[in-house]
Parts: sequence; C-alpha cells; structure tokens
Amino acid sequence: MSSYKDVIEWLFNLRRFGSKPGLERISYLLKALGDPHERFRAIHITGTNGKGSTTAMAASILRAAGFKVGMYTSPHLSSFTERIIVDDDRIPVKEVVRLVEEIRPIAEEMEGKPELGHPTFFEVTTAIGFEYFAEQGVDLAVVEVGMGGKLDATNVVHS
Repeated sequence: MSSYKDVIEWLFNLRRFGSKPGLERISYLLKALGDPHERFRAIHITGTNGKGSTTAMAASILRAAGFKVGMYTSPHLSSFTERIIVDDDRIPVKEVVRLVEEIRPIAEEMEGKPELGHPTFFEVTTAIGFEYFAEQGVDLAVVEVGMGGKLDATNVVHS
C-alpha cells in the first residue's frame, strides 16, 4: 500500500501533462470506475468570479435542508483533502490513498492509448471526487468548474 505522501506526489507529477481540453479522458476514466457521476445529482457552479464562495454557500444551504452533500472545489489552499468534502468532512487521507491506488492503473493504461493519452491532474482529481461522492451516497454534489468552458472535466455531471 502506498503512503499519502506517495500518492500526492504521483498526483502532482500529473501536472506535467498540463491542461488538455476534451471530455474523452475523464469519460473513459469514469466509465472504468462504473460511472460514479451518474449515481448522484449535481449543481454545477460556473462563472468568472465567486465560484468558490457560491459553491460553499450552496452546499451549506443544502446541508441545512437535510441533504447529504458533496462539495468539489479547486484549488486547495493547504491540503489536497480540501477539494473533496462530504457534508462538513474532508475526504480522509486513507480514502485518497485507496482511490488513487484504484485509479492509477486505469490512468497508466490510458497513457498507452494514443487516442486518449494520460489523464491530467484535474481529471484524476475529479474522478477521485466523483467516485468518493458515489461511495458516500450523497444526495447532491455541488461541483465547481475547473478551467471552465464546455470541455472542462466537470462537465460530465448531469446538472
């Protein structure tokens, strides 16, 4: 089993793949995980300014209304676990390790497929979040768009 430090290092090394527009890689990754994004409803937060605040406020209102809520934001300030929250709890470190170990072989398989290539940091992080939300049985996920545009990895959610 990998350590948290090892999986975070692997994740951050994915940044060398940069940002690649397109939904092919995230769709392939999520399909290999059993399409977790189809097991919860989502509110997709987009726009130029205020996405993080709006995401946090919407999640808070939904929790107060009695929903089990996932919240996906980026970037993080001090810990990777800030990006993926269920109700008020960050994803546990051991869950990050487990999910990276589940996703890493899929990501490495994708690298050998020229039509796909290796998924990016944001695509893998999005897959981790969506798989965790599905496993936790959230009623709704409030999802902040990443770089934006119609080819952002978060656009696979059904909002």
